[in-house]
Amino acid sequence: MVPFRNPKRFLAELDAATTARIIASAADVALILDKGVIKDVAIGNEELSKEGYDRSWRGKPWIDTVTVESRSKIEDLLQDPSPKKPRWRHVNHPAVDGLDVPVQYTTVRADGPDRIVALGRDLRSVSRLQQRLVEAHQSLERDYSRLRAAEARYELLFQSVAQPILIVDPAGLRIEEANPAAAELWGVSADSLVGSSLEENVSRKSQRSLASAVAEAASVGQSSPIRIDARGAGECVLAVSAFRQDDATLLIVRLEPDSTSRPSAPGAPDRTLEILEGLPDGLVVAGSDLRILAANRAFIDMTNLVGKGQLVGVHLADHLGRSPTDLNVLISNLKNHGAVHNYQTVLRDRFGSEEDVEVSAVAVPDQKEARFGFSVRSVARRLRSAPPLGAGLPSSVDQLTGLVGRVPLREIVRESADFIEKLCIEAALEITDDNRASAAEMLGLSRQGLYSKLKRFGFDDER
Repeated sequence: MVPFRNPKRFLAELDAATTARIIASAADVALILDKGVIKDVAIGNEELSKEGYDRSWRGKPWIDTVTVESRSKIEDLLQDPSPKKPRWRHVNHPAVDGLDVPVQYTTVRADGPDRIVALGRDLRSVSRLQQRLVEAHQSLERDYSRLRAAEARYELLFQSVAQPILIVDPAGLRIEEANPAAAELWGVSADSLVGSSLEENVSRKSQRSLASAVAEAASVGQSSPIRIDARGAGECVLAVSAFRQDDATLLIVRLEPDSTSRPSAPGAPDRTLEILEGLPDGLVVAGSDLRILAANRAFIDMTNLVGKGQLVGVHLADHLGRSPTDLNVLISNLKNHGAVHNYQTVLRDRFGSEEDVEVSAVAVPDQKEARFGFSVRSVARRLRSAPPLGAGLPSSVDQLTGLVGRVPLREIVRESADFIEKLCIEAALEITDDNRASAAEMLGLSRQGLYSKLKRFGFDDER
């Protein structure tokens, strides 16, 4: 604190009225206390004046106007008001809407031993900023947890699947990752495969076929299965799929050893199906006619069925997709690109109840007919999910577009207009630091009109 150097010279002629105006202008709330009792109140904050404190506090002990946990702080401020080194204390006042009003106070002794002036600053704007920061931090933590869970699932599947799989960089066909099954195929460690070129691990006569398969995958997303001769591992069936990661294209190379050239070791258990069966996300496999061939336990539970027998042979459209057109769009993209990620749709159970889900799918080529695999994940509890119609306005463009296919266009347009109007009011309140009179003038509304819209959109409940 740096005080005035010569207050007696420049401030001695101030009268009581001028001094009162200075105190009221310098603080959001100012109290004149005598023996701890509030004798007079000055409020310079429009928001605080709406609480009616200037009428209800006069004549009351200051300590009776705060919440229970703040009473000790008021006693501390009354015992040692020091003008040389003011101390600030954060106390809470009960409000008419049930939410405490945080105020930071300091006290200064006046002309008498029992006369004290208390100056307060409204901390609600700081509290709102802190709340936003906490919410943003929690959202980041949730996103980070989901990312770690997804990475763990990927790593578990990649390491556990019995089929040899390689992740390959198209530039030079350098192997980025190799699962244990691929290492077993070549009879080396996975670390030995990583960093080497895929061309080095196939015979010279197979390199031209490999180059053609890579070019086909880069062009259309996936290649037709080809036969190659893996060095030291015999003949294999190889298929290549392309995918994007971090603005770069990578290749998934899947191999299937020829059983006549490399027989499998007897007694080696395959736990892949057991792992897939226990995954929490629904997994379902369908044939080219979209009739279900297999499903795991999670998908059966999502459809409220008893066993797999009730699913096998059923058309996928009976349970997946808002409409036949919705499912056709998914299958069309799947056939064109080989894989689809995070497709938003709905899942219906046997009773007709719908649940918002996110579908990722892959098309697996086969010599006889294509197979389609689907991963189905419920997104009903996500914070970003679009609210059902009538449950309140959407809070983002993604949520608004998420209503397409679920409600008529006329109702979406009405929701859009309300959404834009709410965004404009939020922006005006943010620019004016929540000053509603200034916000009404900025929006070209009367104050009564603005208050009506605030009540309509629930802003009074939020503040």
